[in-house]
Amino acid sequence: MARAALSGNGVLITEDAAEFREALPDGGPLLGLDLGTKTIGTATCDGGWRFATNGSTLQRGKFGRDRELLRALIKDRRTAGIVMGLPLNMDSSEGPRAQSSRAYARNLAESFDLPILLWDERWSTQSAEAAMIGQDMSRAKRAQSLDSHAAAVILQGAIDRLAGGIL
Repeated sequence: MARAALSGNGVLITEDAAEFREALPDGGPLLGLDLGTKTIGTATCDGGWRFATNGSTLQRGKFGRDRELLRALIKDRRTAGIVMGLPLNMDSSEGPRAQSSRAYARNLAESFDLPILLWDERWSTQSAEAAMIGQDMSRAKRAQSLDSHAAAVILQGAIDRLAGGIL
């Protein structure tokens, strides 16, 4: 069951794509995030929600530092909303990583006045790695960009749902 909440400053945090789309009636570029313990993979999409492109992989630090790095991306891309991976267990239950991601989303909502969609990220890393192997990318290059490619997989899944109207 999809859950939605408002942050302390009234920003939407939801798992419901339809609700997220309603918060963005004019579309707009989105920022995709794959939150890891050591890195944050980023991806962006066009304002019409057609295609996601992997971005950079940021070294994760204290939230204040992360916030400033993300602020620069959000400003540069004129971001309308954030799609963040939610690491669910294979049985759809939530473990400590999912709870950590929810807490991070709340911190983002307090920092930026942008709606946040939490998107099931199961298999995103495996899918990204398989695609990079299919492109004959070396193991070293895959290691450097895996998180940003996973963010693009997460974001593409979300925008396919958002733009396709299959809600």
